[in-house]
Amino acid sequence: MPDAFKGSLTSSEVADALATGIRRAAPTATINALPMADGGEGTVDALVTAVGGTRHTVEVTGPEHHPVAATYGLLPDGRAVIELASAAGLPLTATPNAEATTTYGVGELLNRLGSHRLLVGAGGSATHDLGCGAAAACGVKFFDDTGRAFVPTGATLGQIARIDASGVRRPRSMTVLTDITNPLLGPEGAAATFAPQKGADDAMVRRLEAATTHAAAVIARDVGVEVEHLIGGGAAGGFAAGMHAFFNAELKSGIDAVLDTVGFDELAVQADLILTGEGQLDGQSLAGKVPIGVARRTNTPVIAVVGAIGPGAHEVYEHGIMAIHSITPGPQDLDTALADTAQNLATTAENILRTWLAASVSR
Repeated sequence: MPDAFKGSLTSSEVADALATGIRRAAPTATINALPMADGGEGTVDALVTAVGGTRHTVEVTGPEHHPVAATYGLLPDGRAVIELASAAGLPLTATPNAEATTTYGVGELLNRLGSHRLLVGAGGSATHDLGCGAAAACGVKFFDDTGRAFVPTGATLGQIARIDASGVRRPRSMTVLTDITNPLLGPEGAAATFAPQKGADDAMVRRLEAATTHAAAVIARDVGVEVEHLIGGGAAGGFAAGMHAFFNAELKSGIDAVLDTVGFDELAVQADLILTGEGQLDGQSLAGKVPIGVARRTNTPVIAVVGAIGPGAHEVYEHGIMAIHSITPGPQDLDTALADTAQNLATTAENILRTWLAASVSR
């Protein structure tokens, strides 16, 4: 049940590689190879693959205000899965700029899929517009102090003088999936923590913090929803806070929502061993990444297979991880390591299973 190894393999490819290694050691083993995600890139593929849904692509407005092809998933139970990253993700930008990018295209997806119960993955965004772009696409109106209607971006959140949400088109229901608990504002907030990843220097971070503080106050006054201290509200440049305010969205741990969707608890009870993993396991993984989310939910032994072991990784042993195995067989340059990821995953999984079986026999 692995996450993707960014830059090399999708979560589906990682799961397949692990299964290949397991079969070498235990050809008759019953294997459930389930790709995982925590709300970021790969969430649509993980859920569609795991439960047998369908993928669809539609053209929407991208983060730099140009058309992009966004993918969404439809699940057998009637829910739809949207990735913010597919319509407003950082890889879709030529020049990352947290003040200029928009979530308008995400709102176009919400419009299209509003009759479904929606799961919206909030990871990987290029934006810091408090979800106002998405809200504008769904009928929320934003006015400046001259009475002019406009679609706010990070640079213009501070110009919002009035919000009219009376004409909003709300989806049937919405759950926003996030792998963080950061609030909207402050030293752990959206601007301070995540805007530098989106092209912001120190001066831009200060501008974004001030503009977001202003916008949050106007939302509280005109929409009647306080988002300043919302747990997880800082996800995706405040997108999570905006979805809660404008659409009454529930914010939920991404990995928990994915695990619920695939029926993890029942699968885990039936399993003898669970292999999970991600590109790098470190102290930040404790915030809600896939391996920790899996381990916290079960008493079945969980082993993490990872590309790299980073600072603070030892802390994961306190949260249910039995062992961590790095797949790198020896000193390698990055290009070689990336090219050999599938082979190294399979070899590591085979070695883990041979050790596991030997220990089982000795008992």
